[in-house]
Amino acid sequence: MLPTWTPVIPAGVAPLYERLVAALRADIASGALAAGVRLPPQRDLAYRLGVGLGTVTRAYVEAEKAGLVSAHVGRGSFVNAPAEHRPYEREGPINLAQNIAPAAAAASRIAEALARLRRRADLSEHLAYAPPAGHESQRRAGAAWLSRTSAYEGVDWRRLICCAGAQQGLSVALNSVLRPGDVLLTEALAYHGLKALTRYGGWRTRGLPMDAEGLRPDALEAAIRATGARVLAVLPTLQNPTGRIMSRARRDAIVEIARRHDLTIIEDDIYGAYALDAPPPFAVLAPERTFHVSGVSKTLAPGLRAGFLVAPAAETFERAVEALRVVAYAPPAFGGLIATQWIEDGSADAILDETRDEGRARLALARQILGAAVETPQSPMAPHIWLPMSELDAERLAGRALRGGAEVTAPDAPVVEPGHESGVRICLGAVGDRETLRRGLEIVAGALSSEVGERSRAVI
Repeated sequence: MLPTWTPVIPAGVAPLYERLVAALRADIASGALAAGVRLPPQRDLAYRLGVGLGTVTRAYVEAEKAGLVSAHVGRGSFVNAPAEHRPYEREGPINLAQNIAPAAAAASRIAEALARLRRRADLSEHLAYAPPAGHESQRRAGAAWLSRTSAYEGVDWRRLICCAGAQQGLSVALNSVLRPGDVLLTEALAYHGLKALTRYGGWRTRGLPMDAEGLRPDALEAAIRATGARVLAVLPTLQNPTGRIMSRARRDAIVEIARRHDLTIIEDDIYGAYALDAPPPFAVLAPERTFHVSGVSKTLAPGLRAGFLVAPAAETFERAVEALRVVAYAPPAFGGLIATQWIEDGSADAILDETRDEGRARLALARQILGAAVETPQSPMAPHIWLPMSELDAERLAGRALRGGAEVTAPDAPVVEPGHESGVRICLGAVGDRETLRRGLEIVAGALSSEVGERSRAVI
């Protein structure tokens, strides 16, 4: 039977691949797709639906796991008989898509931290709403942590706001300085959580060209003149997804432009602790106009949801506190309290040291397996790596890796401005151990080899 199935994808907030699986399930249940029908090739269906190849690939994999279809190498995917609609029992793909720190160092210390909390004199205070910017002990601890780990010397704890993770810190900063319809400048490739915030906030984004150091100053100057934008969101240290680090000269050039055009800088420094030789953050170079965002999710444990936002001045601090109050009423208490306990008693430094050591080993393993495909990392403990390639090659690689059992970051996830750069981000920290990481990286290496082979055959 010819593969002519063209589903109607239901509307909703679920990821597109999940809604595509739902359409497949509905068409099988209604009889529109009979048992044995061959589904269209993934590339053909992606073209007809006007969606990314990675979306269709993920949907086909999930449909197979759910028992809806059976995939046969060289033949395609076929609809199963109804009796066969049962979950396909196998381990999920190896997680190379999620950028989090290895958990072992924190897990070995959490029980002791909880025991120590029982002896804190301020424990019961955390049962009430926190003060508008957070408990003073947590704000002081956050300032000390930024000073120790991110070269943010002289941070004033009185301008620090405790948040439920760096993502909330970004949200608060953006809502403090932008109105619906305003333009936000950022890198052409950026953190996908920032993209989600801009869509939700109704702000227009302009993604700016990059080079080996990240955002280009000339592109920033041109965009300010063209759009009248007054806010820049930037990740200067171990940029996500590329892992690039801005030099001091590059940062100075951007500061000069920002001062000349009265530009506010929102600086995401969540990976600063993994770049020991990075230049000072923008919050040091231009403290009068920089919101500094950081936290402990990439260094201690993401479940703590302890983030820090440092505002540039008294007026912006008050606006940021009000923005937080509107969405959360008060900062969270107990996740930040555990982080504070660890920072105060030295456990946080020990966790970070172990995590850095593990990061070095994992990055070395990735470079050994993937070789020249990896853009040269700018820190020996970088938690993510970048494989530059064309958009089509990136989609193919992600699809092959997923079918092989390893999930990488969706190639379109970081794209703010198409047509500038493309590639695949691989995260090294989410898997539980190095042996699992090795297997995942070898799957990616195999997918890269297949891609090279296909291109060679095409030339012939």
